[in-house]
Amino acid sequence: MRALPLRDGATRDLAELGEPERTLLFRTDWGYVHQDAACGLRMGVSAGANIGERRIAAGGRHYGRIREAAVSWLDRVEIDHTRIDDLPRTYSGGMRQRLQIARNLVTRPRLLFMDEPTGGLDVSVQARILDLLRGLIADFNLTVVIVTHDLAVARLLSHRIVVMKAGDVIETGLTDQVLDDPCEPYTQLLVSSILPP
Repeated sequence: MRALPLRDGATRDLAELGEPERTLLFRTDWGYVHQDAACGLRMGVSAGANIGERRIAAGGRHYGRIREAAVSWLDRVEIDHTRIDDLPRTYSGGMRQRLQIARNLVTRPRLLFMDEPTGGLDVSVQARILDLLRGLIADFNLTVVIVTHDLAVARLLSHRIVVMKAGDVIETGLTDQVLDDPCEPYTQLLVSSILPP
């Protein structure tokens, strides 16, 4: 997909966007949740500033409204809003991941990319993050592209699945259909080795 309708209603070829337009796109319409939250956050500024930066990139200028949005998003991702002025390095791994989610969703992006969003977190924290993500995806009608090796995560968060092997797409379809009745031998092996019968 090279052509994309931008927020101004015009459709443009992504390859032909200038640097300022591309930067704005990545700060407003697209979000990216890294596996390692430290890669998706500015660790040297407060939680509120991490969230507020995207609001500013989207044209927000009123400090009170930006801070109000940060407080609201901290609450949405289950972080005590009294921690708004704390640095992300004082947060646990799960809190950092939730902060990164808030930072990305504050501008209501149309497309969210997630790279192993629960990788490296313990099982109880993973469950809370997945539950939070599932609710936010539904509440905001988000389009999400998630890269994961965890088929349980894929089943929980996705409607459609693409199975890749060595960089090539080998099977695609509705998630339940592909995971419950895989056609390709590689997908069958993958499913049988990870999901219980």
